[in-house]
Amino acid sequence: MSEIFSAGPAKDAEDPEDPEDPEDADLARARGGDDAAFTRLVRPLRRELHAHCYRMLGSSHDADDALQDALIRAWRGFARFEGRGSLRSWLYTVATRTCLDIITNRGRRALPIDLGPSSDRVVVDNAPLTDVAWLGPYNDAGLADGPAGPGARYEQREAVELAFVAACQHLPGNQRAALLLFEVLGFSAAEIAGMMDTSVTSVNSALARARRIVAERVPSVTQQRTLRRIDDARVREIVAGYSAALEDGDAGALVALLTEDVTWSMPPMPHWYRGIDIVTDFAVRVPLNSCGHWRHLPVGANGQPAVGSYLWDDEAGAHRAWGIDVMTLREGRIAEITSFIGLDHFDALGLPASLP
Repeated sequence: MSEIFSAGPAKDAEDPEDPEDPEDADLARARGGDDAAFTRLVRPLRRELHAHCYRMLGSSHDADDALQDALIRAWRGFARFEGRGSLRSWLYTVATRTCLDIITNRGRRALPIDLGPSSDRVVVDNAPLTDVAWLGPYNDAGLADGPAGPGARYEQREAVELAFVAACQHLPGNQRAALLLFEVLGFSAAEIAGMMDTSVTSVNSALARARRIVAERVPSVTQQRTLRRIDDARVREIVAGYSAALEDGDAGALVALLTEDVTWSMPPMPHWYRGIDIVTDFAVRVPLNSCGHWRHLPVGANGQPAVGSYLWDDEAGAHRAWGIDVMTLREGRIAEITSFIGLDHFDALGLPASLP
């Protein structure tokens, strides 16, 4: 059973002289209880299924749990898979229903911006809000650049951008599922109706409501389009400049990288800031002075430029993981900084827990 959850290579049980299609052979073996065959069938779809679970749930860790649960459900029920539709659509059905169960029991995830207006003064003793389920960053390594299906409207990287995932969290579970299955994955309304055990009319109605809500919350220009307009060297320059400004305590260098209406939020801290003046005040009073010395590692998160931020710890004698700073760019500058504070985010992004 453990092989089902392994991303590594499974033993090949194929007879090299067997002319039967390997996938058909694995389907038959999996129905007969061969977990290695099931693993081979699932492996090519794991990455996109995990991304779907993240879009539904807004958390890498929830996505891990949902995918594991979905694969257990799929394995236990695989004898009932008759092959009338594709294995991909059947697995998406199982994964979507698993996520809907989690949403029913847990509710939506949020960013500080969802909870109230920006602060008009710097809150130095900003304490974590622990009774909120917070949105988290996502490791975008391995995601395709294009759409997942011929009918999809969003690219795979567009559909993990913070603005889009955060907007989806404002949708009821059925609307969220319908939107993602249709607009991101390219399933038809009829296919979605079958996956969600409802009518095509209900799917179309859910899609209409979901599109309206998402359109109100997502910028008209996605980060993928913005990044394509900016030279790659300029993006690297922005990331390096941001890191150097914090490490050197250089407020002027940091401010030069920001838009006039920049926002900075730090989940799980509830307070957030909007506008160059108060963001500068916050930067000068907190990360540039009172926190201590920083080091940074560039990383990709949510299809956006980001860095892992490490803060010097005297007791440990090292820079310890502090937060993942995801940047939203506009016209060659940083328009939003979302600092996801917590060690658990580093493992999900493949970053070390400390630096020298």
